[in-house]
Amino acid sequence: MSIVLRTIEFLGLSLWLGSDVFLSFVVAPGAFRILASRDQAGAMVGFGLWWMHMIGVVCGIAILLARLARTQTFASMATPAALCVVLMILLTVVSQHAVSPKMAALRVQMGSVQATAADSPLLAEFGRLHRMSVTLESGVLLAGLAAMYFMVKDLAS
Repeated sequence: MSIVLRTIEFLGLSLWLGSDVFLSFVVAPGAFRILASRDQAGAMVGFGLWWMHMIGVVCGIAILLARLARTQTFASMATPAALCVVLMILLTVVSQHAVSPKMAALRVQMGSVQATAADSPLLAEFGRLHRMSVTLESGVLLAGLAAMYFMVKDLAS
């Protein structure tokens, strides 16, 4: 049973990291390169980001529950790997529930991000929130890589 639970931990983290890398380095740049407008590309990336966030939170919870079931102690939630996963969940929730809705509201106010004047305060705020979103996703990715390192290190010892 321990092997199955550890497999769930690794599979959950791998799925989350893989989806983050795929969206960030394949889907987003491809959408902005291929689609007819930046507004369409942004809508597509936003759709993908919502799904990635949902998958990530589910994977994070599955990782923590599998770890708890495997170790049968709450002390395992204070290990570096588990703390990295908790951080990933927190960053994802902030991105999804604090940053993304504000960006969506600004998109509606502007009508078109692409057609909004460069000196618009709405566009400036959108840019600030976009940088925040990228920073949060970068934090998720780095915490995930750290969690993978710690999980492999734990496995080796």
